[in-house]
Amino acid sequence: MHTLSVKTKNQTEMIDITRDVSAVVASSGIRDGVCTVFIPHTTAGVTINENADPDVQRDILMEINKIVPRQDGYRHAEGNSAAHLKSSLFGSSATVIVAGGRLCLGTWQSIFFCEFDGPRTREVWVQVSGT
Repeated sequence: MHTLSVKTKNQTEMIDITRDVSAVVASSGIRDGVCTVFIPHTTAGVTINENADPDVQRDILMEINKIVPRQDGYRHAEGNSAAHLKSSLFGSSATVIVAGGRLCLGTWQSIFFCEFDGPRTREVWVQVSGT
């Protein structure tokens, strides 16, 4: 397992971590298998989505913030219930096929770390398995 460090700058943001995850795959020596990206935080998540147009990430964040507003009468005393809800909606892991020693992502796809309670310094755990 390899740990990546991600520093976020905003309360909610999506950070493309594909290059860092690809580097872990390359250094693993695994030619064919799977790569699991796991976020060990309850107020952050991971998703795979378009990387070609940054407006996609802006639109995703704009809409998730409408669907799950920061303040909405939540009872959680820490004040970050919205971040917990968003994390649950996005999920804490993504799995990508590895073939020929490379991530098998579609033409426009990237792996995004999703911050919902920033800014913070976060961890991303990457595990590559196979042959």
